[in-house]
Amino acid sequence: MQFSAAQIAMLIDGQVEGNSETTVNSFGKIEEAKAGQLAFLANPKYEDYLYTTSASIIIINETQELKQPLAATLVKVKDAYTAFATLLHKYQEFMTQQLAGIEQPSFIAPTATVGENAFVAAFVYISENAKIGKNVKIFPHVFIGANVTVDDNTILHSGVKIYQECKVGKNVIIHAGSVIGSDGFGFAPQADGTYKKVPQIGNVVIEDNVEIGANATIDRATIGSTLIKDGAKLDNLIQIAHNVEIGRSTVIAAQAGISGSTKIGNNVMIGGQAGIVGHLQIADNSKINAQSGVTKSIKTNSSRSVTGTPAHDYTSALRSQALSRNLPDMEKRIADLEKMIQQLVDERENA
Repeated sequence: MQFSAAQIAMLIDGQVEGNSETTVNSFGKIEEAKAGQLAFLANPKYEDYLYTTSASIIIINETQELKQPLAATLVKVKDAYTAFATLLHKYQEFMTQQLAGIEQPSFIAPTATVGENAFVAAFVYISENAKIGKNVKIFPHVFIGANVTVDDNTILHSGVKIYQECKVGKNVIIHAGSVIGSDGFGFAPQADGTYKKVPQIGNVVIEDNVEIGANATIDRATIGSTLIKDGAKLDNLIQIAHNVEIGRSTVIAAQAGISGSTKIGNNVMIGGQAGIVGHLQIADNSKINAQSGVTKSIKTNSSRSVTGTPAHDYTSALRSQALSRNLPDMEKRIADLEKMIQQLVDERENA
């Protein structure tokens, strides 16, 4: 499938510089793209490749100053990275729209409903009273439990498991192997040293425009709902415990873990391998650095970062790190001062 520079410019609101009839049929990184491919330049570190790439069309920032003429056709935009992402999204959307119908073998319970133009791949299992919206794409080996709702335009990649009663909104993407609605970690200690399981009878609610990476796990609530709000983005291998709430447009990097009943605000950024203990409040716009261990609530709406274990203010942490690097020199200086003081004392006593 081919696209001309003129068509690409129309899709991303760009301005063509060069031959508007130049066509491409695939994408390539600017450092290794070949003729017939589309590339983009957003990071100044890759600017030199602008003059050596074989790409036929290149998307660049309109503020980019050229050091020499180029053979490639350019499409100039305000933000090359965002424009390229938009183009990839439209391409992916076009490709998935081609998928429709129900493949066999698959199982759809008689009481389940599947919306118009949905795609159900082979080896999918859809349980009783499940409701699948319009244009939903469900790939092989997905399990959808009883009374689950999956709303319009959502994509469930291979191996996703959604337990009973959970609700998934519109325009959601859940990547391969993720589990939605498994039991929360609830066990009551007994006098004899054993643990009694506390039934988890709530569900998981995922609002619209959420994306969840591969092999993430989101536990169902003990009572009520574990809630992932509109626009949140979760990376691979994330653990969200029972009754957690993740705020709007919050982003969480890989291998982070959120313990039970913690409430994460809106527009929060959480780095990889961060851990947050249970029953905390994390204020809007907070930033938690990678591998931080958060043991206390962050109550102030702020864009300041916390880091370390236990997590504390990032600026203070930098000062502490600088101080710790100077400790050997400070130890020597203190020892020298002690010697000087002792000499003064000795001289005074002998005077």
